[in-house]
Amino acid sequence: MPNLRELLHFYAEAGVDTPLEDVPIDRFSQVEVKRAPPAAASSPATEPASTPPERAQTGVASPALAKASVPDDAKIAMARQLAASARSLEELREQLAAFDGCNLKFTAKNLVFADGDPTASIMFVGEAPGREEDLEGVPFIGRSGQLLDRMFAAIGLDRTSVYIANTIPWRPPGNRTPTPLETEICRPFFERQVELANPKLLVALGGPAAKALTNASDGILRLRGKWKSHLTPSGMEIPVMPTLHPAYLLRNAAQKRFAWRDFVSIKMRLRTLTE
Repeated sequence: MPNLRELLHFYAEAGVDTPLEDVPIDRFSQVEVKRAPPAAASSPATEPASTPPERAQTGVASPALAKASVPDDAKIAMARQLAASARSLEELREQLAAFDGCNLKFTAKNLVFADGDPTASIMFVGEAPGREEDLEGVPFIGRSGQLLDRMFAAIGLDRTSVYIANTIPWRPPGNRTPTPLETEICRPFFERQVELANPKLLVALGGPAAKALTNASDGILRLRGKWKSHLTPSGMEIPVMPTLHPAYLLRNAAQKRFAWRDFVSIKMRLRTLTE
């Protein structure tokens, strides 16, 4: 039987490293309470007086309750309005940091906005931050980020000559897949980020990023290696190369040859766009 240290290490490796409650909850006792028969009704003589209506109405709702009461459509509309109002990447970052409409913000440690040169001709896009990225507030700095750096170097690039971001700026708990609602709430900020960076070329790292940029329904193994396009809300059309995510390549080393072909194609396309 593994000891506590080994068990905690296993959970951390699996991505379960962020408790959502300070105190553990005994769910079994809650089930027993629900199964218990209802208590007998109190007689009118012994029934405690209810809270006066005027006192109950004057109470102030908690911030958590207020956030939960905002409809999902309103959160998306608010995100669109805030993103559209940003006139620079720094303004967009500030708007995103102040935005409370996405629940991922309250479980993440840091906002992971971008890395690299925002004026670069090429922008690389992933899906969401992982554990290391969440701790440091920088995208692609873990093992997959180290592999990505080597992929940059293979075609003569580095982090000072590219711009790197994610479609989701906060880490989902336990590295889970972002929900469709979380994706839609974050989409306006990401699309505005692409507009303000105005790259000549986009590279989608993995299936979720490729689908977010191209609205394609195919999986990444079908999409990779084929040039697509991203149409921004303002009407700009930017070439997109979908390719395999570095984290996938770490688990499937045999697929690296396909990523190499994609990066050679990226190098050639970038050369024609910048000459």
